[in-house]
Amino acid sequence: MRVAVVGAGAIGAYVGAALHRAGAEVHLIARGAHLEAVRRDGVRVLSPRGDFTARPPATDDPHEIGPVDHVFLGLKANAYATCGPLVRPLMKSDTAVIAAQNGIPWWYFHGLPGPYEGYRIETVDPGGAVSATLPPERAIGCVVYAATEIVEPGVIRHMEGTRFSIGEPDRTISARCLAFSEAMVAGGLKCPVEADLRSDIWIKLMGNIAFNPISALSRATMIEICRHRETRELVIAMMRETLDVAARLGCHPEMSIERRLSGAERAGDHKTSMLQDLERGRPLELDVILAAVVELADLTGAAVPGLRAVNAVADLMNQKITGDTQGAVPAR
Repeated sequence: MRVAVVGAGAIGAYVGAALHRAGAEVHLIARGAHLEAVRRDGVRVLSPRGDFTARPPATDDPHEIGPVDHVFLGLKANAYATCGPLVRPLMKSDTAVIAAQNGIPWWYFHGLPGPYEGYRIETVDPGGAVSATLPPERAIGCVVYAATEIVEPGVIRHMEGTRFSIGEPDRTISARCLAFSEAMVAGGLKCPVEADLRSDIWIKLMGNIAFNPISALSRATMIEICRHRETRELVIAMMRETLDVAARLGCHPEMSIERRLSGAERAGDHKTSMLQDLERGRPLELDVILAAVVELADLTGAAVPGLRAVNAVADLMNQKITGDTQGAVPAR
């Protein structure tokens, strides 16, 4: 099996190192100091499960790799529309794309029978730009339950979690999913193939949709948000609204709000990925995590006042980071 990891950051390099350790032919695509460190010293993984070093080849030029069986996308979802130059040289007729993204994926309604089959979510796939780059029929969904970070170039700290749930948009248990799952398990990771991955998507989104933007707006950690009475109530309201949208789309995740809150409290003084991006001056992943659910609420007729208000404020903050004033009201 040939696998290319596009965006070999904290998650991508961790997955690539695990697959390489299992004997898969893995190629990492990275850049800058991180790329140079991986080329020189390999990927060093620091983990409570045991430290190890893997030395897969790494490059910033996908043409050096050529066509592969699987592309693992470790990029932020807001980079998908422009990642064509990185992924096209890796494609053959049956190359699968494993998209390890947060939030609502661009392929959500692909192969999903019902009144919204084939619906394109504009906030996730503006003008069809993502689908043009990553055709939905190539997509394998992936929900990540692992926490990693780049300690220094080439060094990945794995804090917790080893599960990477994957699944086909059309809910089949495909040979390509089973093959990738087998390679991941051989590398020491959990990789269940789910017939209904959308349920996993909504379960993870329940937390991300509330804690991520609130943490960025307040600069607060997970436990601080949970222990502040008003923000805790806001989180609960946002989770309820999210579950209502999911239900209107025919998805009923088996996860209670209290259980999700308990998990967040156990994370302690953890900074969400959105807060970390804010502190580094990077654009926030608002579109797939929050704006997409507001769009789906409009599609299904759900009332989501909490989500809508937080999205408005967070979007304004994101505009100040990116300098994008596309949504600004013209001056009188």
